[in-house]
Amino acid sequence: MNKKKAISFLIIAAVVAVLAVLAYLLLFGKLFPHSPIVLGFEKHELQRVVVYVEKGAMFNRFQEIDSYIPMVENFHTLTFRKKPRIFLFGSRKTYADRSLSKARFCAFYNGDIVVSPWAQKEASEGLISMEIYLRHELSHSLIYQHAGILNAFRYPDWLLEGIAVYSANQMGTSWYPSKEQTYSYIRNGDFMPPRFYKTKKEDQINIVARPRTPFMYCEFACIVDYLVNRYGKDKFLAYMKELLSGGNHDDVFKTIYGIDFDQCIRDFKKSVMQQP
Repeated sequence: MNKKKAISFLIIAAVVAVLAVLAYLLLFGKLFPHSPIVLGFEKHELQRVVVYVEKGAMFNRFQEIDSYIPMVENFHTLTFRKKPRIFLFGSRKTYADRSLSKARFCAFYNGDIVVSPWAQKEASEGLISMEIYLRHELSHSLIYQHAGILNAFRYPDWLLEGIAVYSANQMGTSWYPSKEQTYSYIRNGDFMPPRFYKTKKEDQINIVARPRTPFMYCEFACIVDYLVNRYGKDKFLAYMKELLSGGNHDDVFKTIYGIDFDQCIRDFKKSVMQQP
């Protein structure tokens, strides 16, 4: 084999290897929710969602999920551009292999949602509400669909969680503190600056409240609640939607609210401290 043929062979082999790895990741790995081909799941296409159920999944009332869509759309005043796909896993191993997260639920940037087996077990035991958790994830899915993958990646993480918790009425359920409990934690010194969330600075903030993550999510939901109640929902929706196109957060906030974001957060904390 001459040198030219050898190089061509190596290039072809490399391309085949890359395609093989990509195919594996799409079918059985972390790119699974992006795959147009779904193996090992029974497909149920409903009016507003497509639900894929793996053997062993405990949640069998998947038809109910269809009814969550109007509630999510009505709050955000947005409609899904395509039916979100929801994957109900029945195997812990399969979930570990194919999900990007170890969390109970995870929404991917393309709008697809995966549900772990243990989340379904907790729902069957009454520890969590499948409706509330799915409405939370569907909020992410709706925003991701309208933002597109690049802008979804840039969307403020604290705001995503605050909107999801607030719109799903998640405060005060399961492990999530109520609005009053969250305010009490803040008055006692617990507070995660929104800018620090999911950055290296997050670990530097001491949070006594437990569980830590549900407290932070409820804090962010309380900020959303503050914006809605003080300035009106129309302004909040304008703020939420303007960020879908990837605008600079601080500029968008200042334009819509007429105040610097950091000053608004200080005003929020002051209002919490003044609560009885």
